[in-house]
Amino acid sequence: MLDIKFIRENSQVVEKAAQDKGAAVDIAAILALDEERRSILSESGQLRHQRNEASERISQLKKDGKDAAQLISEMRSVADRIKELEEVLRKKEAKLEEVLSFVPNVPAGDVPEGKTADENVEVRAWGEKIVPGFPLLPHHELAEKLGLINFKAAGRMSGSFFVLYTGWGARLERALINFMLDRHRKEGYQEVSPPFLVNRRSMYNTGQLPKLEKDMYRVESEDLFLIPTAEVPVTNIHQDELFRETDLPVYYTAYTPCFRLEAGAYGKDTKGLLRVHQFDKVEMVKFCRAEDSYAELEKLLADAEGVLQALGLHYRVMLLCTGELSFSGAKCYDIEAWAPAQNRYLEVSSCSNFEDFQARRGNIRYRDKKGEVRFAHTLNGSGVALARTVACILETYQQKDGTIVVPEVLRPYLDNTAVITAK
Repeated sequence: MLDIKFIRENSQVVEKAAQDKGAAVDIAAILALDEERRSILSESGQLRHQRNEASERISQLKKDGKDAAQLISEMRSVADRIKELEEVLRKKEAKLEEVLSFVPNVPAGDVPEGKTADENVEVRAWGEKIVPGFPLLPHHELAEKLGLINFKAAGRMSGSFFVLYTGWGARLERALINFMLDRHRKEGYQEVSPPFLVNRRSMYNTGQLPKLEKDMYRVESEDLFLIPTAEVPVTNIHQDELFRETDLPVYYTAYTPCFRLEAGAYGKDTKGLLRVHQFDKVEMVKFCRAEDSYAELEKLLADAEGVLQALGLHYRVMLLCTGELSFSGAKCYDIEAWAPAQNRYLEVSSCSNFEDFQARRGNIRYRDKKGEVRFAHTLNGSGVALARTVACILETYQQKDGTIVVPEVLRPYLDNTAVITAK
């Protein structure tokens, strides 16, 4: 959430940021509501000061044996007005909180302006596109041929856009999860295993609510949400907490399944693993000092890239334009791995800096060396998302005979198996 003082002092910047992100936000109405709130606070403060002075006069009048009835009666009226203002203020502040919850974060100064993914900027690429000497099969055909995935059974038990990994497919998925957790742990991230259901406040703190509620799975009876990413529970580990500056930065990594309705996305990427309602992911989350967050973002990106480099997958890094940034994001890099059978890049990681946007919502602070309390900066990145990464591995490492070569870094997790053959 943005500080209302920041909005007052930078209204045009905030309004442009909202427009760039496609958010329908009336900044003028927010400022008018804020002015009403401040006017009420001013009147209430003046009345309290008046009441305090009157209390002293009443006390003195009584000591002097004089009649204080008139002044006492006046102060009853003042007290009634203060009570009335308190109720009005409560409603105004609740309304202000509601409208502020729809104001998106402001993009960082070096984020390129643009509306669509075509205006994202390629930062760098790693590796080379493979040039096979035989026709490549798409990952979903390979997976079914080798008995790695049973799409029909998943459809029978859960419906479209769900996946049942079987045999070597299930083992490959587990190997990837363990490999990434081990790698990130060695890079200094503390491994955690969070809940997969979170409450409304946790979803609000990280910016999924209220804007994206239609895209989330919700348990109505308890008002709990299936997490869309481990970012949500892991960021909320420290809600309402105060760090010491010397404790920062703090790094976490976690494996979780991720659940997304993706309302309105039907008809897009309907085959295979490209768009599913449940997928596995290993996430990295950071808490740091404000002045360190952009250096931490570059380190986070390097850690995510390291996973793909270790797997030997060609990829490119894209700096998202303003129109592609998330609601909470100030700056974001997407990592897109190459899927050779489809002749296209697939997003497998997003690495974002939210500055203090999430921390304000979650009340996550630190006390600096001067003793001042400041909001922490939060960051997260996929390290990486598995469904599309599995697709890229299958398509990149397929052989002419229909087998799949296992990337070397995964072999220790698969009994040193080098090649996956038909079941």
